Formats: sequence, C-alpha cells, structure tokens
Amino acid sequence: MHLLLFIYPRETKKWYFCHCLTTQFIAKMDNDYLDEPPTGNNWKSNIAVIILSVLLIVVVVLYFTEKNARESIVKDMNHDKDSLKVELTHMAKGYDSLKTNNDTINQNLQGAQSRVLGLLSEIQQVKSASYGQLSKYRSEVGTLRNIMRNYIVQIDSLNRRNEILMSENRQVKTENVNIKYQNQTIQGQKADLEKKVAKASVLDATGVVAEAVSNRNKVVNRVRKTEKIRINMNISKNVTSSRGTKNIYVRISRPDQKVLENGASGSFKFEGSKIPYSSVRQIEYEGNELPVSIYFDATQSQLIPGVYVVDVFAEGNNIATTRFSLK
Repeated sequence: MHLLLFIYPRETKKWYFCHCLTTQFIAKMDNDYLDEPPTGNNWKSNIAVIILSVLLIVVVVLYFTEKNARESIVKDMNHDKDSLKVELTHMAKGYDSLKTNNDTINQNLQGAQSRVLGLLSEIQQVKSASYGQLSKYRSEVGTLRNIMRNYIVQIDSLNRRNEILMSENRQVKTENVNIKYQNQTIQGQKADLEKKVAKASVLDATGVVAEAVSNRNKVVNRVRKTEKIRINMNISKNVTSSRGTKNIYVRISRPDQKVLENGASGSFKFEGSKIPYSSVRQIEYEGNELPVSIYFDATQSQLIPGVYVVDVFAEGNNIATTRFSLK
C-alpha cells in the first residue's frame, strides 16, 4: 500500500493535495487495522482503499500524458525555431547573389541583409522561445521574405530592361556601322564623280602644231633662220569647264632637254612644284572651241639642231604635246 505513494510526483502543487489525502487515509486505515483486526465489518475501508488506488493510477496516467504533450510542444517549438534559422540563413546567402548596377538598390539590399542577419543572431541566442516570441519571429521572417521578393522582382525588371537597352544599343551600333559604310560609299562615289567631273572639265587642245618661223612668219627648218617658234592649236569645246580668263603655258625643250626661255618667260605651279615655261597666252574661254596661237621669241635663246618637244599646259594640266625639228 505504501509503495503506491512513490509512483506519482511530489513536486507539483496540482497533485500534492491528492498525496496528502491519500497519506492521511492510509495512515487511518493502518491504525484501524492495528486497533481492530480485519473482519467482515470493515469492507467499507477496503473499498475506499481501492478507490484511492484507482485515483492514484489515474493521476499518474494524467501526469505522463501531460508530460508527453509538453515535450511534444517543446519539440515542435524547437523545430519551428530551427526552421526559421534555416530560412534566415538561406535568405542571407540569397542576398549575396542579388547584385545590380543600381547603387541605390545595392544599398537597400545590404540593409535588408543586415536585418536578416540581425534577426538570425537574435533567434540563435534564444534558448527556449515562447509561443509569443515564435509568432513574432514568424511575422518578421514573413516581412523579410516579402521584402526579398520585391527586390527580386525589381532586379529582374531592371535586368530585362538592361537586356532590352543592350539589344537596342547593339541595333543602334549596327545601324551606325551601316550608315557609316553607306556614307563612306557615298563619299567614295562622290569623290569618283568629282574626279570624273574634274577630268571632264579639263581643257583639251587639239590640232597642236609647233613650227619655226622667220620674221616674215615663213616656216623654216634651220637654226640660223629661226626667229620665232609658233604654236597653233584649238582649245576644244567643254561645257563642264569653268568659264573665264585662263592661262595657256608653253614649254619648249631643246634636244638636250633644256627649256627655252627669254625675257617674257617665268614659272607656274604644276603637281605641287613650280616649273619654268617658255611662253604664256591669256585667253577668255566661254566653253566653245577656241583657236589659239602662241609665239616664242627665239632670238634670245641659243638654238641647236635636233628634235624639240613642246608641252602645252592649262589649269595645272598637261593638255597637249607636239614636236618639231631644226637643222
């Protein structure tokens, strides 16, 4: 009978009253057994003992049931706490991968990550959290989760926008390259056209004849009889050439390639250099064919027998070449 008293705990106030009643009743029953041997008349005492024993068993069962329930609740709370810690840890690592070129968003990301790490540190320091604390932590974790989702949406939107801008930039660059190529082509065509126009606008001399003449303008072929050298030509019709005053230069080279010169000779620019000329004639050109005669006074020049070369120049171009001989 006394062994049953050690089955249930004595430290809880809830069951201490049952313990006291049971102890007092059993002590009374022991005294009754000592004062009066058991007989058929004390059956009521036996029933009371049985009832108390059943009550004691019920109390013990309730205790262990409540203890298991409490342990299960503590286990669930610790599991929730660990789950929150794992989620916060993943969330903190997830912020490391959220990087953009936007400085403002990067600063906000660092601030949100600091909040996550701070809450994680707080939860780790709590050994035994209550329902109220866990509820508070769940609410804060939910808020941080929503914040992170918002940043993910913003960054995804920015990345998509950047991809669109990069695509547009590549398209613009491609268009610029095409435009540049087209401009180069146009410039090349323009340059070719200008060359053609410039070439087409160059004066042309036809029917060029150079001959030695005497004072009476009689054609001669001997050095001692030559007083002048006459060059006759026709400046061709050219509608693309500019109109106005033009200089026609003549260079007469002796057989030894020395240029004949006199007091009226000078120099002109040809292909970036100044070269001497023998004689020059100024004409008024209106685009139509124009006969021109140019004379060179050879009395001041030392003539020698041989073949003489006569080059005609106009506007920086060699427009004709002819020859004549002297004996």
